[in-house]
Amino acid sequence: MLFRVFLAGALLLGLPAHAQDFPNKQIKIIVPFAPGASTDVLARLVGSKLRAKWGQPVIVENRAGDGGNIGAAEVFNAKPDGYTLLVSPPSTLVINKLMYAKLTYDSDLFVPVTVIATVPTVLVVYPKMSANSVQELISLSKANPERLNYGSQGNGSTAQLTTEMFKRATGVKITHVPYKGAAPALTDLIAGHVNMMFANLASALPFIRSGQLRAIGVASEKRNAFLPGIPTMSEVLPGFVSETWIGMVAPPKTAPEVANKISAAIAEALKLPDVAKGIADLSADPVGSAPAQMAVFLKEEGERWGSVIRSAGAKAD
Repeated sequence: MLFRVFLAGALLLGLPAHAQDFPNKQIKIIVPFAPGASTDVLARLVGSKLRAKWGQPVIVENRAGDGGNIGAAEVFNAKPDGYTLLVSPPSTLVINKLMYAKLTYDSDLFVPVTVIATVPTVLVVYPKMSANSVQELISLSKANPERLNYGSQGNGSTAQLTTEMFKRATGVKITHVPYKGAAPALTDLIAGHVNMMFANLASALPFIRSGQLRAIGVASEKRNAFLPGIPTMSEVLPGFVSETWIGMVAPPKTAPEVANKISAAIAEALKLPDVAKGIADLSADPVGSAPAQMAVFLKEEGERWGSVIRSAGAKAD
């Protein structure tokens, strides 16, 4: 009995003091992009549930700029106590380190918390194009080398890198037209100034439904419930999968106990009906992985995108 009491006391003493009563003050979630996008919406949705669960303020601040690097650097340099967190898509966590010659943070040192959700990528084309399928687009591109172009949110975006995967898989030659965000890229695609784009489904779905864009392939592993009649890219190009995702990390040296506590709370929140609806409204799928699972996932994503970036010779602006 005394041994068990001693052991319990030793374990408690081994737990960092700030982890024992976490959280006991305001939590700040940094989103390294402008308000309104899927990342921002998810951060606010999750933040509201953390606030309700813990009875502490949870605020979301947008620190846009430099491809997400400004916000990421702020979290990287924050106190490692769990009260400053980063919610971000792949760019700041696995892509930018491969695209930029120099960063003011090391994404490999962030402490993983959880992958909140995945968002399917859909291949959309200007509806007046003659290509009604992925195979027809490939044939059209090969018949007109370097005459077709594609839009993206910018150099290093998942849209650009997914298209580079497509080029590598098919041998087509199409020209990249980078934009400063998804909205202007989709606007020009709707106007016919660019021919195609691998877009975030949440951003493209309203335009697909209105007929302003034509969807010809989804890049997820299975067909999407929002577009059940649209085949997957892998039905034409076996193994072709590209989904964006939104994850949360903490500053380097944050205690594992704190990361685990936050992760568990988010996994719990993702099961709530209103959160599930909010995620579905973004055409996203909830994940809620544990920190250890996210660590493995980040490594795999880094290797996958690293291969694409090296092959394409892609660089940041």
